[in-house]
Amino acid sequence: MTDPLPDPFAGQPDWAPLPPRPIEIVPATARVDLRGRRVLVGLPGLGWRGDLRADERVVQGSRTYVPVIPEHEWYRAEADQVEVFAPLVPVERVWVETVGPRTPPGSPGREPGIRLVSLDVPAHPAPTPVFEADAVAGRRVVHVVESVEQRDLRAVTETYSGADGDICVRITPEMEWYRWAWRGQAPSTLEVPVHLLWVE
Repeated sequence: MTDPLPDPFAGQPDWAPLPPRPIEIVPATARVDLRGRRVLVGLPGLGWRGDLRADERVVQGSRTYVPVIPEHEWYRAEADQVEVFAPLVPVERVWVETVGPRTPPGSPGREPGIRLVSLDVPAHPAPTPVFEADAVAGRRVVHVVESVEQRDLRAVTETYSGADGDICVRITPEMEWYRWAWRGQAPSTLEVPVHLLWVE
């Protein structure tokens, strides 16, 4: 007699979308395109700085550098087509955020409590459901609609009760989030139920 096939939806409500693919951090020395990518800079054992964007590698003499721009300046340069100052960082001190493979269903998720990491490379936590986050306003979020991931978004509000009774957060594209800072122009926002959002 054969055993019945396992239920692929066991343990996950039918209304809950799969979490987004996690962010993986790879060295900029690897063969990855850099222009416009989110990067971290720093030194092993010392620490890492994020909220930066990169441009293509530059070779000067025998050294390779990466022009690194604060993210708000990157968006301003792209929106207004202006040049901004970009310090050159040695390529071995730059790490690139990439979207990793989807975590198989049933694999262990976030462990509660303190999460220890290595100081040799930058680390990035797994996506956290917004309803489990302490605060979300201003944070990067991923909106998942029918297994399609929409990234480069920011939460504009904390969680609140929407008109239909859903627990919601208002989100905006990052370009509008940063434009709000440099022009004072309020962003257009979208109300999204929290079960469709993850903190990236």
